[in-house]
Order: sequence, then C-alpha cells, then structure tokens
Amino acid sequence: MTVQNIVIFAAIVYIMNKYLISIIGPTAIGKTSLSIQLARHFNTDIISADSRQFYKEMRIGTAAPTQEELSMAKHHFIHHKSIEDDYNVGAFEQDALAKLDELFKVQDIVIMVGGSGLYVDAITKGLDEFPDIDPQIRIELNSKIEKEGLEALQKQLKALDPSSYKTIALDNPHRIIRALEVSIGTGKPYSSFLNRKSTKRPFKTITIGLTAERSIIYSRINERVDKMMNDGLLEEVKSLQCKQHLNALNTVGYKELFNYLNGEWPLDFSVSEIKKNSRRFAKRQLTWFKKTENCHWFDYKSSLNSIIEIIENEVIN
Repeated sequence: MTVQNIVIFAAIVYIMNKYLISIIGPTAIGKTSLSIQLARHFNTDIISADSRQFYKEMRIGTAAPTQEELSMAKHHFIHHKSIEDDYNVGAFEQDALAKLDELFKVQDIVIMVGGSGLYVDAITKGLDEFPDIDPQIRIELNSKIEKEGLEALQKQLKALDPSSYKTIALDNPHRIIRALEVSIGTGKPYSSFLNRKSTKRPFKTITIGLTAERSIIYSRINERVDKMMNDGLLEEVKSLQCKQHLNALNTVGYKELFNYLNGEWPLDFSVSEIKKNSRRFAKRQLTWFKKTENCHWFDYKSSLNSIIEIIENEVIN
C-alpha cells in the first residue's frame, strides 16, 4: 500500500468512526434529560438545535436547560445569541458544522438535541436549494401581513401548499413568508423543493426519537406551561415587552402573554392559548419528524440502557 493510499484509508476510517447522535421528538417529551444522560455516558458534548433556545433573553419560555442541567454536560448553542441578532438556519448550519468539526477532532461521538426540525435537518442533511425569487413578492407579502395580519398569510399558505401548512411554524411570519414567496414565485409548492437531496457529511448520524400517546404528550405540555408560569414566565415576558416587535419574540409563550400585557386578553385565556398553541406545535413536530429515515423510535419511558444498546450496536456495526 502506497503512502497516498494509507492517508486515504486513514481519512476514511476517521470519517466512518465519527457519530452524531441526534435526539428528536415533540416538545416536553424529555429530550433534554435524555441528551444529558447520553452525553454523560459517552463523555461528550451536546449541540442544541432548538432555534428558540439560542436567545439569552428567553430562558423560561423556551424550556431551556437549567443551570444545573447545563453543569452536567458541556452544551453549545444555548443562549449564545441576543433576540436583536439576525440569526437564521443558514448561519446555524455553518456554525454548528464548524463546532462539530472541532469536537470530532477529540471525540468520536457528539450528541445533538432539538425540536426544530429544519435546524436538525440542516445539520444531518444540509439545506435545500431554492430558485431565485422576485424580491417584489416578499415586499407584497410583508405589506399584506401589515394590513391583514398573519392569519391571512396562513390561509394563503394552506391553499397554495397544504403540506407546508401542516409542518411549518405557523406563528413564525418569516417562515410563512418564505414558503409563500417560493410557492408564488415558482408556481410550485414550497414543499416540493424540500428533501431533494442530502449533503454528504463527514460523520454518521444515529437518530433517536422519543414519543408517547398523543394524550400523554398534551398532558406533559400543559404541565410544563403551568410550571413555566410558576417559574416566572410572565415576569420574563414583561421584561421584554418593549421589544415585542422582534421576530424572535413572535413565538409561543411570548406572543400570548404580550396580548395579556397589552390589555387584549385576560391572563387565564392567554395561558390556555399557550397550551393550545404548544399542542399544535407538537403536532407539527411529529408530522415533520415522522419523515425522518432510519430513526429508532422509543417510548418516552424507555430505559436508558435500551437506547444505549441500540446506539452501541450501530457504532460497532
């Protein structure tokens, strides 16, 4: 074997021996707890792919790991941005891949956890490519949302692209406008451009999915919202009221309480809307994640050992 072949063989072995353990599932299912247990077992770091937990001002309402949880394993991309920063999935893909390259130099296994399907796919598959769109379409959509509200764009998306309507974050104007401008500009549904190809990554991905009966998921969501309120969510939202126009804050748990603080809704109704919208979000998460290929699905009560066994069998094989 020549020196060149030895170098090539060594590079292949290096790539094949690096594993990203991706933990997916609906909100409140227990992903954070599992990620920490796996990180401690494999003595490795955690990459967060939760787009709401990036922002340091949003701690309670995003169910970010507590200080105690953060101390139990090294986390990356938790509270590393401000709500005033312009940060998107493309920037995250670039940053996270750079961090993974750094971590894989010293570790064979890294954990990734998050409920933001687009951000998870950006790392495991790469972002989809879209044709250039006439910028006038976005201008018109922005004008429409100002005059008619977000609901008008939601209805338009449902008519043009029912598939995206079922999976996209309907409370996120940026996501809806992006899907609409592609659908209008190309004459084809935004969803038809998704998952056309996967980008080859220099690591293998082992995906672990957590799930439960729908009634259990909804019950856990309701309990989490109650805990958030007891932990001071209203005070957190009140401290951000002057910045409620920012896109990062147009999300479940914040927009409903802004309506209360602005005198539009009673507090009890605002809390019930947080629960309802969180349940809807979980439903969209499940629809998105069910498309994940080669995912090992576990009931949320499954033992840690049973999950570790699956991971170790894949690593060995």
